Amino acid sequence: MPTVHFTDAEGAVRDVQGNTGDSVMETAVRNGVPGIVAECGGSLSCATCHVFVREDCLAQLPPMEDMEDEMLYGTAVDREDNSRLSCQVRLTDERELFVTTPETQV
Repeated sequence: MPTVHFTDAEGAVRDVQGNTGDSVMETAVRNGVPGIVAECGGSLSCATCHVFVREDCLAQLPPMEDMEDEMLYGTAVDREDNSRLSCQVRLTDERELFVTTPETQV
């Protein structure tokens, strides 16, 4: 089972087992991980599932699609080189992910 290590803006870490094929966002919501609002659509758009992926994990992910890249400009916290939308990052059996949630999502 894949594992996602969520670190919040204050440094608290929560390790969560996910299901292969699920997104990081689905895993967070299912397990009550704070920091990912996951209210897609409407006025909040894609600004509610922004995460910072640890650099060594970022290289394991598929390239970012143009739409994801564009949507990251609407986040509450400025994007960084390692920003991704957690709804677009899928879990695989081979991958252990380390992500940090921003201080705020909206």
